[in-house]
Amino acid sequence: MTFPTASRRAATLLLCTALGCATLLSAAHAQTPWPTKPVRIVVPFAPGGTTDILARAMAPELSKAFGQQFIVDNRAGAGGNVGAEVVAKSLPDGYTLLMGTVGTHGINRALYAKLPYDPIKDFVPITLVAAVPNVMVMNAEKAKSMGVHNVQDFIRVAKANPGKLNMASSGNGTSIHLAGELFKSMTGTYMLHLPYRGSGPALMDMVGGNADVMFDNLPSALAQIKGGKLTALAVTSSTRSSALPDVPTVEEAGGPTLKGYEASSWFGLLAPAGTPQDIVNRIQQEVAKSLATPAMKERLVAQGAIPGGNTPAEFAKHIDSEHKKWAQVVKTSGAKVD
Repeated sequence: MTFPTASRRAATLLLCTALGCATLLSAAHAQTPWPTKPVRIVVPFAPGGTTDILARAMAPELSKAFGQQFIVDNRAGAGGNVGAEVVAKSLPDGYTLLMGTVGTHGINRALYAKLPYDPIKDFVPITLVAAVPNVMVMNAEKAKSMGVHNVQDFIRVAKANPGKLNMASSGNGTSIHLAGELFKSMTGTYMLHLPYRGSGPALMDMVGGNADVMFDNLPSALAQIKGGKLTALAVTSSTRSSALPDVPTVEEAGGPTLKGYEASSWFGLLAPAGTPQDIVNRIQQEVAKSLATPAMKERLVAQGAIPGGNTPAEFAKHIDSEHKKWAQVVKTSGAKVD
């Protein structure tokens, strides 16, 4: 039966009254196919770093699961803030996602006087993809020439040469930057901070001998460590990494001076606030399935990463706790944007 326009409006009002307009709209959206075009995953750092590595590991898995291309889009700058802002201001339609980090969603709020986005209000968490330790590395030739074989040696050299050593990072406010700042504050050493637009460019300068030390995410530094280009002095987690079982933690290697030192990283998918929950849930479920496969598990663990896959609610709780933790680290270390 076809109603005139006025009658259709009246019928709609009656249905809204009986069922609730929100319910009707949700039901209507649930019938909308998604995705019908490519989805982009914004990586807020340059290619070659751990954020980029993880995004490129997940993209083909999601492409297979949903039958549409998931494309990695690198938008580096300002410690991840440039890329995070791009996603925060995108349409909440499920076609723009962010591979967020402990920097963009745990550290930057405390480190920057003003952010171009709100890490809580402007995003909806989807799932944690992986957690990784950082690793304190030096150029192998430089370490040898300086007589640095361990963390204690490094502290000795840094104290004897205040301000003469430099410390590379993937950008201001990243966990790589903060791991180094925490080390400096606890040891009373000083190294000039060199922020890059991601781990990839920073590692190139490390390998080239243009930077002295870096507290890089383990997955992005591992190949250069195993290739002998970089010397791993310690991992920044509270326990040793299965990927480098012979490398001590900073706390182990540093003795009483570095007791309680811990500065690990994490990476997870987020979408703009307002993205329909059914899309968020579908993405989380497919990511969790992929991370649970033996092949993906083996791939990540071999790089020193711990696979995630938690629910949106669990990820939101994790982000909240990270805000509190890193705000205290920033305050204690006295870190600031250069």
